[in-house]
Amino acid sequence: MFDKQRTIKREISISGIGLHTGNQCTMTFKPSAPNTGIRFARADLPGKPSVIAEIDYVVDISRGTTLQDGEAKVYTVEHVLAAFAGLQIDNVVVELDGNEPPVCDGSARPYVDKLLEAGIENQDEDKVYLEIDTPMSYGEPERGVDLVVAPSDDLRITFMIDYPSPALGTQYTTLVDLEKEFVEEFAPARTFCFLSEVEQLKADGLIKGGGLESAIVIYDSDLGQIEVDRIQKALNLKEKAFVGETGIINDIPLRFPNEPVRHKTLDLLGDLLLIGVPFKGHVLAARSGHKANVALARKMRGLYHKKKIAGKFSSQSDKALLDIEAIKKIMPHRYPFLLIDRVLDLEVGKRVVAIKNVTFNEPFFQGHFPGRPIMPAVLMLEAMAQAGGVLLLHAIEHPETKLVFFMSIDNAKFRRPVTPGDQLRFELEMKVFRRNTCKMSGKTFVGDELVAEADFMAMVIDR
Repeated sequence: MFDKQRTIKREISISGIGLHTGNQCTMTFKPSAPNTGIRFARADLPGKPSVIAEIDYVVDISRGTTLQDGEAKVYTVEHVLAAFAGLQIDNVVVELDGNEPPVCDGSARPYVDKLLEAGIENQDEDKVYLEIDTPMSYGEPERGVDLVVAPSDDLRITFMIDYPSPALGTQYTTLVDLEKEFVEEFAPARTFCFLSEVEQLKADGLIKGGGLESAIVIYDSDLGQIEVDRIQKALNLKEKAFVGETGIINDIPLRFPNEPVRHKTLDLLGDLLLIGVPFKGHVLAARSGHKANVALARKMRGLYHKKKIAGKFSSQSDKALLDIEAIKKIMPHRYPFLLIDRVLDLEVGKRVVAIKNVTFNEPFFQGHFPGRPIMPAVLMLEAMAQAGGVLLLHAIEHPETKLVFFMSIDNAKFRRPVTPGDQLRFELEMKVFRRNTCKMSGKTFVGDELVAEADFMAMVIDR
């Protein structure tokens, strides 16, 4: 894997029709500056609006991966993204005069060939990798889908599919080395579907640009040529279609004995590029598709955010995401009013978990109450609010330059007194976030016992 970010040396274009929209499109790859990522720009729209290839902009995964940011919407980007992931290219503007990349032959190889023709060059900036330290997973037990990412020094993928069709059955593949294997062993693998799916896809307004030259169609009916003729007529297919002896319509030869599972690996590579950074880990996938791939990419993106925050603010590596020194870099509060000790978990824009260790040395115990020390309920609210402040500040850029002002507290309830020796665990969820204002819901626990809860409204201002 490469140490430096990479882009292409010159512009280059490719033309054709989109798989699902059937629209004609010319797609031009353009070099881009370091740290700009992969961005799709709609040259056919006023102002050339663009969308970056990151998980937050995925709006549809029904039969492909669709990105949208405002007016910029691009369908079926996974094969293009797979070409960038496989060639380890970080920064490119993909300019389109339509809303879907050309499907070409249904693989990533035509894009790979164009990018290699343009040439690839290293840039001055270092690559930033997401390194998987402990295994993480995503599963859909009802569909038999499993995805696990294990620690590894490089990117590796092991993929398994199993279908009842004799033409497919159970297939495995392993990608061990992107540089040695991707271009020749995985990029040429074409997309596939079953004959029984074709009519429904057409009814759903999809595959308007699809044909036997851009996908492998697998026979899965027991009606023989009658079924093939009916679907051919319904879809107005120009080419003659017949039931092949291999179980593939027209006996179109496979490029690899296990080409379908190699294409699934290709899709996974493209979808995981949406993390926004390359990663080092071994992905073990069973029966996965775009929905599961994108869900895993979302979890990995969340892990990347956590590591980025911890690396920016924290000085130690233990079970805490942010220690007290890191919290002091973010929050303006100081003794005796800094009321959180550690941040254990943080999902940017979603939730935070923080703790406070309540000791007898707290200054408020001198007067609340002499002989019966009880933490003031208002300070529990303040501590919850401070944890919420960490969550809110990390939903914006440059949190160290901002302050959080709380505007209202509603539905506050206190279940039992908090006394010296208790460890408070604050769990807050972001409910609404618009511009610089948000609503959060918070709960405070001692062990598994709920001791306080409240809803907060807050706003962010400059320090």
